[in-house]
Amino acid sequence: MKKYAYIGSLGFIAVITTEFGIIGILPQVAEYYKISIDEAGYLLSAFALVIALTGPFMTLFTSGIDRKKIMTAAILMFLFTGIVSSFSPPFWLLMIVRILPAFLQPVYIATALSVAVSGNDNTNKNELMSIVFSGVAIAMVTTVPFATWVSGLYSWEYSFMIQAAISLIALLIIHFFLPPMPVSEKKSFGSQISILKQPPFILSTLTNFFMITAWFSTYSYFADYLGKAKGMDTAMVSYMLFLFGAVGIIANRVAGKMLNKNVTATLAFFLSGTVLIPILLSVSNENALATVIVIGIWGFLYSPSFLNASTYMISAAPDSLEFANSLATSFGNLGVTLGTTIGGWIIITQGVEYTPWIGFVFGILAFLMMIMRNIFEKREKFFSGSVKQM
Repeated sequence: MKKYAYIGSLGFIAVITTEFGIIGILPQVAEYYKISIDEAGYLLSAFALVIALTGPFMTLFTSGIDRKKIMTAAILMFLFTGIVSSFSPPFWLLMIVRILPAFLQPVYIATALSVAVSGNDNTNKNELMSIVFSGVAIAMVTTVPFATWVSGLYSWEYSFMIQAAISLIALLIIHFFLPPMPVSEKKSFGSQISILKQPPFILSTLTNFFMITAWFSTYSYFADYLGKAKGMDTAMVSYMLFLFGAVGIIANRVAGKMLNKNVTATLAFFLSGTVLIPILLSVSNENALATVIVIGIWGFLYSPSFLNASTYMISAAPDSLEFANSLATSFGNLGVTLGTTIGGWIIITQGVEYTPWIGFVFGILAFLMMIMRNIFEKREKFFSGSVKQM
């Protein structure tokens, strides 16, 4: 039902605003706490690492609980931590309250996607999922750049106030408009974990991991990159985040329709950005107009990455939607962690202008994993056909 998909999307806006809202204010946070930019980047990478390590287990653990209660609890945690963070606590406490909602983030995403497609046939499943994932792009075009813009006018704490406000709105909508949704049939842990033995699913997982690593090696330091490599001030960076998200909203809807036709081709099309964007960013130099155009292309090709990754992984395990989604979220965030960590190291040792080339390397690795899955599935189909003929 589209109503449930839109409710899930609103919660996704709160989730993404909390996770990635930190990107636009990393330089300010680093200056406030007198730390380096790569140390400030731990606020993003630690969040992502917790998701990567705990996501599948938390999803399995909560799989039998009423879905409305799970979504409510998750957003409530995001609200609480946003409020605490807005009071500029000591850095160690800020790190802790950044990590806490990470335990429930993959649970929320997997549950919201499951709720969105419940009661629907497979004909529009990917389109409904794209509505939920459009929350990523909407956050990038509204709340994330707005929070960055406001923090530039006042201080970085206002970014967390905005995150808390969005979480409160999402919490109220879920509470009043989503009916109780008890789980009628809980799948056994064994039946869900069995997908980990399937080579196509393993290769799909590696594709996801390398793709997200590629994107976030630069995107995690979006503000720092545009400021130092392209000479943009904080206000201009917020406008670029707005542009990035605006084209991303369109991209998510386009990707949803494309995925209904061909999952692999859609992923390959958008994944091409990991190879194309570093080249375009290099060619654009400090030409303002060229950079704006490249950022628009960047936003279009990047924005559906989580949707594409989840759909690609689910296509290899269609009977374990929630668990496959949680693994997609976990390995995607592991990619965020690795990309952010390597990106920070490159900034310190070489300079921020070199970070896009990390994406180039990991993008190639993602393509190789796709090719390997395709070869394996063709061989499996060939041998199963030969057995039937015998």
